[in-house]
Amino acid sequence: MAIRLLTFIDYLVYLYVIVVFASVVLSWLMAFNVVNAYNPFVRSLWGALNAVTEPLLRPIRRMLPDLGGIDLSPLILLLGCYFVRYVVIPSLVDLLR
Repeated sequence: MAIRLLTFIDYLVYLYVIVVFASVVLSWLMAFNVVNAYNPFVRSLWGALNAVTEPLLRPIRRMLPDLGGIDLSPLILLLGCYFVRYVVIPSLVDLLR
């Protein structure tokens, strides 16, 4: 039962990684005027992605030094997600077997 729960958590972390990637790509597309930021669909998609990613990105941004226009917080968040997926969850599965 616990291993199934850890597998489900692994899938949720994987889904969150996809959402972070989508947020980064959409922010780049908006920054370079590839997509219209005033389009209602783009604006609602951007709001939804920000609502999901900002609670974890904001504390990381507070800890990182100011690098001007470069935001490394998604990279740190993705590294943390991959650490959870490939180190923490398999270790817990091994402990439960």
